[in-house]
Amino acid sequence: QFIRYIEESNQHLTLVDEVIIQNFLNEIRIKKIKNKSVARKISSIKQFYLFLLKEKYIQSNPFDLITQPKTTGNVPKPLSEEQIEQLLNSPDEADSIGFRDKTMFELMYATGMRVSEIVDLQLMQLNLNQGTVRILGKGSKERLVPIGEYAADYLLEYLKFHRSGLLKNKKSNFVFLSNRGQNMTRQTFWHSVKKYAKKCGIHPLPSPHMLRHSFATHLLNNGADLRVVQMLLGHSNISTTQIYTLVAKEKLKKIHHEHHPRG
Repeated sequence: QFIRYIEESNQHLTLVDEVIIQNFLNEIRIKKIKNKSVARKISSIKQFYLFLLKEKYIQSNPFDLITQPKTTGNVPKPLSEEQIEQLLNSPDEADSIGFRDKTMFELMYATGMRVSEIVDLQLMQLNLNQGTVRILGKGSKERLVPIGEYAADYLLEYLKFHRSGLLKNKKSNFVFLSNRGQNMTRQTFWHSVKKYAKKCGIHPLPSPHMLRHSFATHLLNNGADLRVVQMLLGHSNISTTQIYTLVAKEKLKKIHHEHHPRG
């Protein structure tokens, strides 16, 4: 199976690297092969490469960098671009809570932030002059991500005209506040996502991370480089990002099937 994948990818067995291997592993994960079976495949192929290394066909074993597979769960299902548009336009901007929600949705879709990252976002992390946000991710790792014009405009207006009303004469460094002037919680954000998704008639109801999943998938669908998406998402391992390429490939297959005369 691995040899067939290499041949179909126009690669050579002696030139395989970690990226190619992770692509192969993601291809078999989407077929819902059990982790035990994946582990056996890795073990067998690793032995084959040990043989190539011993016979000096290669200088190093690329499978030395590969660990046994973790449980990755289901491939993330993003919203379509049309559904994203509906969701982003659903909050009532005349209301401070609605404007806050609209701003959070715009920022999350523009940056791919995790829910925890957006509810914990503080004022000092924003640089609206440069149009960037400094995100504190998992393991206290920092990344600098562009905000984009739409999200930057909404952030500026939210901070100028709406945040002070939510603050209620209290002091807080958090960007997004509850109606009691406290920082948002993950549960409050999830409640907002559910409420607006129901309003838009989006079924099944999206998860809180659906905007992040959609951010990654839509970037890849429109030709973004995988390494760039990895940096924007704050993934330490590119194999985590590559799961989104499977979603993008499925869309391409669907388009081909629907529009090609021999699809």
